[in-house]
Amino acid sequence: MTPRIESLHVYPVKSARGIDLDEARVEVRGLVATGARGRTLGGDREWMVVDRTGRFVTQREAPRLALVGVGTGADRIELSVPHGGAVTVAVQSAGPARNVQVWESRVPAHDAGDGAAALLSAWLERDVRLVRFDDAHRRWCNSDFAGDTGAHTAFADGYPLLVIGRASLDELNARLAVRGHPALPMNRFRPNLVIAGLPPHDEDHLAAIVCGDVVIRPVKPCVRCQVTTTDQDSAAVGTEPLATLGGYRMSQRFGGVTFGMNAVVAAGAGSRVGVGAPLIVEYAF
Repeated sequence: MTPRIESLHVYPVKSARGIDLDEARVEVRGLVATGARGRTLGGDREWMVVDRTGRFVTQREAPRLALVGVGTGADRIELSVPHGGAVTVAVQSAGPARNVQVWESRVPAHDAGDGAAALLSAWLERDVRLVRFDDAHRRWCNSDFAGDTGAHTAFADGYPLLVIGRASLDELNARLAVRGHPALPMNRFRPNLVIAGLPPHDEDHLAAIVCGDVVIRPVKPCVRCQVTTTDQDSAAVGTEPLATLGGYRMSQRFGGVTFGMNAVVAAGAGSRVGVGAPLIVEYAF
């Protein structure tokens, strides 16, 4: 079976609900949702929730972020929460500039205003603000893995793309079934690119994924955290899939269980890819 793109996903607000795409533009910073005539509607992890100190807030400490809906337009982002609360923020709003923290990176960002802060603070029951990444800044990926590709990202954990093979989830769900646990959906792992037609976990061994002019290079296994145990439709937190993954996907080198590959864009930035497109894959061995 020829490998192909099974699905594409973008997460404009870090840790909030993602958006499923039929096609996307690929940029150095990852996937970009586009509309009519190629208008930019929203890039991956351009926005982030921060606490009063400017430190990033995710589903790790605020599972209810999973239920924050996100809509995008050419000049705005729309946030909504269950039971009807919503707010619209202009993408180019000249909010106050401030430095914020995502993992070990201190980066400049722009505050999205009091309306977004009030909605999110009430929903998450903590004092938070919404910020947008400063496009003039470059947050470089770790060159130990990204090499000389020039890869950089906005508020993603570390790399612009996360790639997962459909068969890898099928393998996990088969193991969960043996343990009497229901199957888990792909959204537990928040991928950008899902590939059909690969054997389980073959994405671990790819040197390149080619789609037309686009060359995506997997560079580092993704170590999974407790976000994968959060139901993305209810925000309920459990123990799976980490308990099962720990039995066959533990990495001593990376200090945790791995599932999927962090990837960078090696060529073809500005080109478009779509669901169903065939892929050429090159193996590292």
